[in-house]
Amino acid sequence: MDSPWGCVMYTSSENSGEIQELRLTSALDHAMNAAADNEAKNLKKNIGRSDIFFFSMCTLVGVDTIATIATQGAQAFSWLVLFGIFFFIPSAMVFAELGAAFPQEGGPYVWVRLAFGHLPAAINNFFYWVTNPVWLGGTLTLLAATTVEVFFLGGRPFSPIAFYGFALSFIWVGVASTILSFNVGRWIPIIGTYARFILLGFFAISTVIYALKNGVHGVHFENFKVSFSGLVALVGVILFNYVGFETPHAAGEEMKNPQKDIPIAIRRGASSALALYGIPILGILVVLPTKEVSGLAGFIDAIKVVFSVYGGEVGGGGTQLTGMGALLGNAMALLFILCLLSSGTAWIMGSDRALAVSGYDGAAPRWLGVISKKYGTPVRVNIFSGLISTATLIATRILSKGDHAKYFGAVLNIAVSTTLLSYIVIFPALWRLRITHPNQFRPYRSPMAPTLSVWLTLCIVFASVQLVAPGLGVDWFGADFAPKGWIKEERVTYLLVELVPLALFVVFGVLSWAMGGSTRRRAVL
Repeated sequence: MDSPWGCVMYTSSENSGEIQELRLTSALDHAMNAAADNEAKNLKKNIGRSDIFFFSMCTLVGVDTIATIATQGAQAFSWLVLFGIFFFIPSAMVFAELGAAFPQEGGPYVWVRLAFGHLPAAINNFFYWVTNPVWLGGTLTLLAATTVEVFFLGGRPFSPIAFYGFALSFIWVGVASTILSFNVGRWIPIIGTYARFILLGFFAISTVIYALKNGVHGVHFENFKVSFSGLVALVGVILFNYVGFETPHAAGEEMKNPQKDIPIAIRRGASSALALYGIPILGILVVLPTKEVSGLAGFIDAIKVVFSVYGGEVGGGGTQLTGMGALLGNAMALLFILCLLSSGTAWIMGSDRALAVSGYDGAAPRWLGVISKKYGTPVRVNIFSGLISTATLIATRILSKGDHAKYFGAVLNIAVSTTLLSYIVIFPALWRLRITHPNQFRPYRSPMAPTLSVWLTLCIVFASVQLVAPGLGVDWFGADFAPKGWIKEERVTYLLVELVPLALFVVFGVLSWAMGGSTRRRAVL
């Protein structure tokens, strides 16, 4: 039958049992040891098509970076559309094929492992995993705390004790959701998805009402013109927002029918995510002058301004909501916090499973590769992620001396760079697996697989280079490219700040592979 993207999608008929057996036989060549078989028995098939969609929405639509994109003005919307067409949709095709053809637990780890071996998979998987506890304990927690301060504390900051009380509760509620069986934990992505639709949909409607009543600040057609400096500033964070299709596939063996469900769920998720990103960013640009948009509080500031149409006033001292405006604004703030929590939880659900699989497959310490018999989840890795998130929260809070904006920017940059680097190996796996596993049953085949692998990898490489050396090739760290607060003379310092953590992550990945050596040796005996 025709697939949603006009390519061939295969479905099984009377020979479905034979096809399924062939698929499993050829796909299980990654599970070469008794440990893998033993742990896989504890997995529970609870994930259906709708669950994959909810999971995808929470990993794809991250509300924490909406304002960061909008800080670049109207051209941010132009770049968002261009990358939506030339990166987001092609990557959806790639993961529709990989996820349906190789639906084992571990998802991206398994694809890289089958394509390139244990060592590249171990290094790549560490990058893929470590981003998420750092992100949860960093930017997501900070933004949630800032939202409470703006809407519920009258703009007053938390006291140190209250901050840690709220932040630690936020982190460990998310971690607890990853530990519980998917039948329970699945409600976080479900609630998070509905929160996104209500929040962003109501914000869009309210923006129209606000514009009709108060006018707009004046975005003109020429403002949407793109520039290379805008590309350098935006490419990393836009691609960071546009990756995540593969995350639900880390729970591949917990899916009821991955071959049929994955391509359909990805198609639905892609179309929904594009709309949910574009609408609020355009709304921020219409409501707030670009110079007043901050990466930390830009979206929640826009919510306050827009909801003043229901009660409140916008003045030089800030926006004050009253009556129905305050009631609706507080409701939207709670939904925003739920969106943040569900993003972190969904990503950790996926990346923790990938790390656990690498543990029982010989690319990480064996003690990490344990699936709980009671919950069917990788509890040890979940707790490990929670501890990393907590350490991130405490360390960055101390180093930044409570400066929320500085804290937000620093951790976001680490999350973006480490996330993108993992895809430098994931995207080529599509082409490589076409060569190494040509007879693998593929319910969906993406068009131009070699071209897509190369193109998407080049996009990631360009974004990664510009993150660590902005403006390289034109005017490295020049006035149009240097991050805010940095000057050209500090470019080597900035480069080291970016490269040293990444180099350490490579070392940790190699150590992880070395610690899995005994598991690999037992597998070949």
